[in-house]
Amino acid sequence: MAIAKSERLMNLALCLLGTRRPLSKRELRGSIEAYLEASGDDAFNRMFERDKDDLRELGLVIETVENLEGETGYLARRDSNRLPPITLDAEEAAALGLAAKVWQQARLAGAASGALQKLRAAGMPEAEDSYETQPSALEPRIPVHEAAFEPLMLACRDRRPVVFDYRKANAARPEPRQVEPWTLECWRGHWYLAGWDRDRGAERVFRLSRITGKVRSRAGAFTATVPDVVTVRETVESWAGETATRSARIRLRTGCGYPLRARAQSVHEGTDGWDELEIPYGHGLDAWLVEFGPDVVVLEPADLRADVVDRLRAVAKG
Repeated sequence: MAIAKSERLMNLALCLLGTRRPLSKRELRGSIEAYLEASGDDAFNRMFERDKDDLRELGLVIETVENLEGETGYLARRDSNRLPPITLDAEEAAALGLAAKVWQQARLAGAASGALQKLRAAGMPEAEDSYETQPSALEPRIPVHEAAFEPLMLACRDRRPVVFDYRKANAARPEPRQVEPWTLECWRGHWYLAGWDRDRGAERVFRLSRITGKVRSRAGAFTATVPDVVTVRETVESWAGETATRSARIRLRTGCGYPLRARAQSVHEGTDGWDELEIPYGHGLDAWLVEFGPDVVVLEPADLRADVVDRLRAVAKG
């Protein structure tokens, strides 16, 4: 659905930009296949008005002109919609090249590559150490393996509510969730969706790897106000365990759990093959500890130990 709308908007924009005279609704309907397939004049008029508003919101300057017969026409003059010349120095070009290399999966890979080619065609300078031709010791990557990523990315962009089945870490079976998606964040190699949970009437964060089945779009507008980017990011970090409010003591098998060791406030090496660590304890630590399986044992606090045990039991039940 989102892809069809994008194609329709692109076709409408091309028609409006490619004409030398204003085009009427009748002419536009006859030129765009999606409009021809509309079931009736009312459906077409609603679709056209929404598309016109969406293009204007994206920055396209659309003029409305009335001809001698009193018929309204539309066009987008090229001089009104032309971007100013793009000037980038070598460092800025290198930064853009690096950013384009980050996305290796999903639809963003092609978009990033295409945008880079257009900028180069417009005169963007090549970096001396080009990421396209020179091997690098460090290659930036943002992995996207979850099937839910692309439909959620589109839903965040288009502000569309979604429905999906979600299995919490301490639950044996998934349950349906109705969510107004705000943004996607990558944290410690895992993707998270931040949004408004309609059933719970509160903001929630969902780990994409725990979404089962297909993400289904729903009609209608958001019911909750979308916060700014900084607030959403802080929410993601908090729910994912970034914000620590106290400390926890764990036993960690020697030679294992290097991410835990990197965050440890203190490490006491043992002689029995296990070390004792004091680590920051915040929301989500139980889910993170479960990922290390039998290499971690929680000593205290008791509530953290109980949460980890519950999650392990849920995993064992399948």
